[in-house]
Amino acid sequence: MRITNHAIDMNCMPQLFTNFIREHHVMTLATCVNDEPYCCSLFYVYMEEEGCFVFSSESSTKHIRDVAHNMYVSANITLETEAVGKIQGLQLQGLAYRPQEDMVKAARRAYMRRFPYATLLNTTFWILEPTWAKLTNNRFGFGKKMTWKKETLMDTDFLSKKIGQA
Repeated sequence: MRITNHAIDMNCMPQLFTNFIREHHVMTLATCVNDEPYCCSLFYVYMEEEGCFVFSSESSTKHIRDVAHNMYVSANITLETEAVGKIQGLQLQGLAYRPQEDMVKAARRAYMRRFPYATLLNTTFWILEPTWAKLTNNRFGFGKKMTWKKETLMDTDFLSKKIGQA
């Protein structure tokens, strides 16, 4: 099932997705450089209005060194359960990068509000801007999957809508 958000901002994830995201705080981030995949677990906060995840990590870590060479990443957030009827998870693809200008302060503020103990760390904040997501939720039926795709200028359908409105 493809969910299309017909709101004014067509880049907003559907509420079902954001509700799931807010219920959790750890994601697995996957990177790949020179055909060598890598993954790590990290704490995150989701900035709903901006439509992005914030995480902190040192520039020297493998995953951030990978991001410096390939900003295209994937991620996974899951509910750990053995009950098949309760399985839920969110798979993401997107872009990882350091926030710029005003976004640096907003990202820091959001992260520190969720994880106040992080003030003890001298860390760098990063953004994961999702471009595609798939939510699996067996509470709605076995194997129930919903997808979302961020519309970009590269999407011809998006371009035709914008041109048609001009």
